[in-house]
Amino acid sequence: MSNTVPPTAAQRTSPNILITGTPGTGKTTTTEMVALATGLKALTVGELIKERSLHDGYNEEFDTYWLNEDKVVDEMEDMMADGGMCIDFHTCGFFPERWFDLVVVLRSTTDKIYDRLETRGYKQNKVSENVECEIMQVVLDEARESYKDEIIMELQSNTVDEMEENVEKIAVFVEQFRQSHQ
Repeated sequence: MSNTVPPTAAQRTSPNILITGTPGTGKTTTTEMVALATGLKALTVGELIKERSLHDGYNEEFDTYWLNEDKVVDEMEDMMADGGMCIDFHTCGFFPERWFDLVVVLRSTTDKIYDRLETRGYKQNKVSENVECEIMQVVLDEARESYKDEIIMELQSNTVDEMEENVEKIAVFVEQFRQSHQ
């Protein structure tokens, strides 16, 4: 075991960013675009959960895995320590606050979410649940309950232009963070 203490947020030279939002808001696309624009490493937590079995089984009704938050946090702890990560996941409250320098909550109109999820082949009950979550701003409220207001950025993600503008805003944050943490 190493005696090296991981850097704190103030000591990191590159930020950790969480991109969250209701399924269908463009998290994965935005995360990939941010990674390309900034050199941060992209990580889609949903894929990590499947690949490393960080779940407690499968929920047939909603066609998804039962998330094991402790397994996910344990798996990601070392990945997050040095910074430079851009994380994509549809929920955010269980991640340690110390991990993130910026939490981006993507929002979309319900018709966009409906169309995107239907195109993906989601079951109707799952589409409806996610549309309701966006209406009730569940992910935004969770972010506000879990993180300081000053690190939360709420962005609209309905069009390609909006996505590109979002990436530019996040890239500016990354550059400013790096400059102030040299």
